[in-house]
Amino acid sequence: MKNKKTVPANYVRHLLSQAESQGYDVIGLLEEVGVNATDIDAVAEFPAETLGVMYQRMMYVAQDEYFGMLGGGKVPNGTFRMMCHSIIHAKSLEKAIYRASDFHEICRGSNVKPLLVRKGRYAKVSIATTRASGLDIEAVLKNETPARIRTSLSMWHNFICWLVGTRVDLKAVYFAFPEPEDAEHYQRLFQSEVRFSQHDNAFVFPAYYLDYPLVHNDESLRVFLKTAPYQLIASVSDDSSLKSQVVALLGNDFTREAPSAEEVANRLNMSVSTLRRRLLEEDTSYQKIKDECRKHAALGYINSPQLSINDVASLMGFDEPSAFFRSFKKWTGMTPGEYRRSEDYQRNLAVSQHAS
Repeated sequence: MKNKKTVPANYVRHLLSQAESQGYDVIGLLEEVGVNATDIDAVAEFPAETLGVMYQRMMYVAQDEYFGMLGGGKVPNGTFRMMCHSIIHAKSLEKAIYRASDFHEICRGSNVKPLLVRKGRYAKVSIATTRASGLDIEAVLKNETPARIRTSLSMWHNFICWLVGTRVDLKAVYFAFPEPEDAEHYQRLFQSEVRFSQHDNAFVFPAYYLDYPLVHNDESLRVFLKTAPYQLIASVSDDSSLKSQVVALLGNDFTREAPSAEEVANRLNMSVSTLRRRLLEEDTSYQKIKDECRKHAALGYINSPQLSINDVASLMGFDEPSAFFRSFKKWTGMTPGEYRRSEDYQRNLAVSQHAS
């Protein structure tokens, strides 16, 4: 019943190489989070939650909240939290991205920012330098690794998906560097056409997403920040089934009402009867998928020791914790308290305590 979201093991190796190049104790970091270096070399996929704990630890040790990402300098801890507070009440995704860009113009430590351009049916978010830095983006990126550029774009994409509570489908992703050996992974990560040796580092998506309202509030943001950057690094699935598309449309924000089957069918350009028939062919149903998504999300949150059970209930959209307790027991056969006394949870807790 553990959270099964994973990332490629080379994400971990990238983080560790960044730490080692800056003189940090890599062996000590691994010991603190309960990971053996040999384990990383022996697997292709790595638990996303554990990588999130490693990121949190490195951000604290380095006193750089954008550690492993493009930043241009050390970004003080708390910067991302303040940026989120400055944009969370924006009226639309478009206004939120513009505010995020403006925030980076005045925050200390960062020389780069997201740059939004809306043109016709499509919009583009690219990596640009702040005006205050006085730097040229090509000069900044000249000595950057493809992994840092990829990670930065991926995190910004995942962040805007979180803001609107659903996956923002991409039309294309562009990178200025030559095609790397693991180019196939880029397509899996972004679920989009990916082009290399381009003039820009950016992702392009339908402009109508910019008109989407933000679905979060101060409370859901507070809980989100407790586990960041886990939600921004979890790998997307390369599953192309209809079920996976429905899961993406349901999103991860359970504080709002889930879309109806009619709304999902409309987004997928099919009738409700076709949606139900094709899901039946995959041995599932829309209701079953919704239930599975809620169960998996609840397990993901309950495995995060930073969150109280009441926090998890709030994240799952329950006004009363007692209602969440009943649903959780229906999903797992245990109450939240019983689960947190189980061996599975205790192992996760031990790992997190090593990182604190």
